[in-house]
Amino acid sequence: MLELIPIGAVLSLITTQVLETARAAEDVLVEKESFRILAQYLLSIQPALSELQKRNVQNSPAVQYALKALQEDIKKARNLIDSCITKPRFYLLVNCRSIVREAQEIIQDLGKDLQVLSLASLEVSVDIRENVQKLQDEMMNTELQLGNLFTSTMTKLELGIREHRTDQGFANDLIFEIARAVGVPVETTEIRKELASFKKEKDEAAARKERSEEMFMEQVLVLLSRADVAYNPEATAHAYKERAQSISRYYCSSGDDDDNTFPPLQAFLCPLKMAVMNDPVMLQSGRTYEREDIKRWFDAGHKTDPVTKEELSDLSMHPNVPLRQSIVEWVEHNYCLSIRHVKQMIETGNEAKQRTGFAKLQSLCEENRVNKGWIVAEDGLLSTIVGVLKSQSREIKRDALLTLFMIVKNHVSNKEMVAEAGGVEQIVRCLARDMSVARPAVLLLHEMAQDGKGGNITSVRVKLESDRSAILCLVTLATGRDPEAATSAQFVLQPLSDRDENVIQMAKANWFPPLIARLREGSAASKLAMANVVAEMELTADGKQKMVEQGAVALLVNISMEKSNVEVTAAALGALDRLSFMSQSKSYFVDAGTVPAVLHHLFAGWSHPNIQEIAASILKNLAAEDGTDYFLDSSGAPLELELHIQNLLSMQENMVCSHVVQKHLLGALLGMAAKPNAVKVRTLIRTQQGIPRLLSIIRRVEKDTRDCIIHLLWHLSDEGGTQIAALVHGQQLADDFVLWLKERGKANIQVAAAGILANLPLEDEVLTRSLVDAGVLSELVSVLQSGNEKAQESAISALMRFTDASNIKIQQALASLDILPLLVTLLSSGTAFAKTKAAMALRNFSISTMSLSVEPPMTLSCLCFSPAQPSVCRVHPGNCDVRTTFCLVKAEAIPALVLLVKEKAENGASDAAINALATLVDDDQIRSKGAHLLHESNAIEPMIDLLQQGSADSQERLLTLLEMIFSMKGIREFYCEKARIPLVHLTAHGTLGLRQKAAHVLAQLGMIQETSTYF
Repeated sequence: MLELIPIGAVLSLITTQVLETARAAEDVLVEKESFRILAQYLLSIQPALSELQKRNVQNSPAVQYALKALQEDIKKARNLIDSCITKPRFYLLVNCRSIVREAQEIIQDLGKDLQVLSLASLEVSVDIRENVQKLQDEMMNTELQLGNLFTSTMTKLELGIREHRTDQGFANDLIFEIARAVGVPVETTEIRKELASFKKEKDEAAARKERSEEMFMEQVLVLLSRADVAYNPEATAHAYKERAQSISRYYCSSGDDDDNTFPPLQAFLCPLKMAVMNDPVMLQSGRTYEREDIKRWFDAGHKTDPVTKEELSDLSMHPNVPLRQSIVEWVEHNYCLSIRHVKQMIETGNEAKQRTGFAKLQSLCEENRVNKGWIVAEDGLLSTIVGVLKSQSREIKRDALLTLFMIVKNHVSNKEMVAEAGGVEQIVRCLARDMSVARPAVLLLHEMAQDGKGGNITSVRVKLESDRSAILCLVTLATGRDPEAATSAQFVLQPLSDRDENVIQMAKANWFPPLIARLREGSAASKLAMANVVAEMELTADGKQKMVEQGAVALLVNISMEKSNVEVTAAALGALDRLSFMSQSKSYFVDAGTVPAVLHHLFAGWSHPNIQEIAASILKNLAAEDGTDYFLDSSGAPLELELHIQNLLSMQENMVCSHVVQKHLLGALLGMAAKPNAVKVRTLIRTQQGIPRLLSIIRRVEKDTRDCIIHLLWHLSDEGGTQIAALVHGQQLADDFVLWLKERGKANIQVAAAGILANLPLEDEVLTRSLVDAGVLSELVSVLQSGNEKAQESAISALMRFTDASNIKIQQALASLDILPLLVTLLSSGTAFAKTKAAMALRNFSISTMSLSVEPPMTLSCLCFSPAQPSVCRVHPGNCDVRTTFCLVKAEAIPALVLLVKEKAENGASDAAINALATLVDDDQIRSKGAHLLHESNAIEPMIDLLQQGSADSQERLLTLLEMIFSMKGIREFYCEKARIPLVHLTAHGTLGLRQKAAHVLAQLGMIQETSTYF
């Protein structure tokens, strides 16, 4: 056909074939160096062919002959390359020598073809002919070498065939060496595939009647079939049955604890060490020894037979194949006997025998892999071992688990058989035990789950998924303190996490990595499912923290901002809502840009009401933890507070805004304003007319929303009391305060309502009157009487405006509600703050006592029939009463006030108590009686003690009080020495005013002259 095609077209076609063949050579995975050299020479031919195309070579029989030969040799090269790409790699290794030889012949033939072509064409220049000649010389002299790894592997393979090696260890090493040499993954499944393909090639050779090739390949298969990875369960079971049948004809178990195995024949023992031989070799003398032992003998310089002492002219060693086969049969018979005997021991139910039996099985598995298959092949033994896992004994469970581990290790078919025998279910039950059992159980599951190539065994996985407790137990171990058990549990969990329902179970057990992975990389449906799980799941604080630390917040924020449907956005925000209670997670929310995203969803005009509700809840949760600390963008820059506060307030007046959104946003404003350092926030709310805007809606909102407003107004009232007072007048809200104070089941509302009242301006008499008329007094007293500590503090603070001595009528109204006994009780049982306020209120009442305690008129009557006179107060001039004159003495307040002075109470309670006691000596008319009462009540000495502490103002008030008390001579003389040191200290270290005041008192005590320099 070539003679019909133009020479230029033929040269172009051959050039293309050369380039394609050279490129194909790069894909050969065996003997890469030989094919690299072949590809290199092919590419070297291409310039010569291109030159001939340029020269317009004339068609001639010589040229046609040269081109035809060249094309045929290129085809040979391509066929060889294609064969090395498609044929099984084990087959290529076995034929590697012939492959390399064929590649070398092709290179040499190509060189010849090129030379013939250059000579056949007269148009070829001299320089081209010289280059072709040089290339042809190189190609003719090329000698391809088999790679070192292939050479050593083939040498070992041929040695095994020549010596009829049947030991499993040799076969294991050889098959893995072959796999590494040809680039097959060292995995059971892959190697089995290669062996199957190799057998197919052997069958094809038989079909072609290539007997020598078939026989060699059969020998290779026989040798490699003894390797573990070539294991065939059916063939192994068959071999075991044959061994069992052969021994049952002449062996019967004695039933004792000895396994009664066959003793070795004398011929099996090496004469040098008297141990059973593993690799028996025969010497020139005809005697057989263990290869390693006799080699050591020869290496020591000996040239004689160790037993006969015969001189050996030939030190070569020849495998004693028949003896080796006999030893293998003897070993396998004994394995069979041991396995059957162990089965009997385990079936006895005797714990000691069972433990011995398990130890024996473990030893058998370590000795020879074939025993793993034989153990499983013994009828009923595997199910018996699995059944033992139901035992109550931890030791027996552990031994059974360890034995099963040895049986299934690196043995895929055994794993499947254990699963079929109900092993997975029983192993899972062991996971819930203590670590002595749970640890080997999870290690066994780890091994059971592996298929030998990084995947998982389907049957094991199905069993795990069907057991609802499996995932919970595995998660418990995955998060436990045992690192090996944790790693194994995580491995077993990993393949289970490709199903959403399993991921959900793991998350409910506080194992979140699979869920986080779904949020990061899952489909839209999967992300929706995972977000809904987080939103609906009851999470512990630790669980929330783990999820946040693993990146859930940023992922959920991103999902919420994706332009997806409302359902996905709502689910992502719902999950964020669930996680947004964690103060320690603040940085994660800030870094993720949570607040800007939430504000976007809140104020976007198109936001769905459900999305707004969830967004508002997140904002409330974040603000409740740290106020405005979360109001940062993802770079950490503060957001514009003024704008967002304005928007939050506007939402309260939006009639379309739902009640739930209003409540959450008020909660957010409350969280932002409630922190002590949130002065800026409170100022912004007030300057944006927050107080009137809130009060304008307080009567028309839902009750829980109203409660938020009351709390927010409380925090705003500290600096906004005047504004609230004006609005209380204008909107007639006094009655509302009464209703709020009546909220008996809501102490926090009582606290807030009373707190607002406490912050209203005291000088507003009209407000005070309207509050009294509305009935606020009785409600405040009721809170004081039955409220909790916080409520009592707020109530007593609010009541202070009504105890002012300038309005005795209101004092009387309050006293009629038995406020004084309550105040006295607070002096003993209240908080430090409440004690201070109680003492201050008692002082205010006591100031009014002198004007109310009027001395009774003298009446003239018959001495015999004169009526009984009311008892006169010990201090005040008239008849005193708690309700009518507010007398501290009648109220029995003196002991409690003195105790506060003695305790040196905090928060100004001592000062307040002293000020209350001072009302008993302030008036000249009652000073003497009051001073003596203070003396009798042991109040004066603790007052003196307080001179050395407190502020200058409190010390000055105390000096004034003592000066009045010491005006009484007897009292002055009694406390003279006690007061001297504190007073002298003040004259030396106090301020100028204190030094002068202290000096006056010292002079009063007669310790210095009035003309002293202290004055």
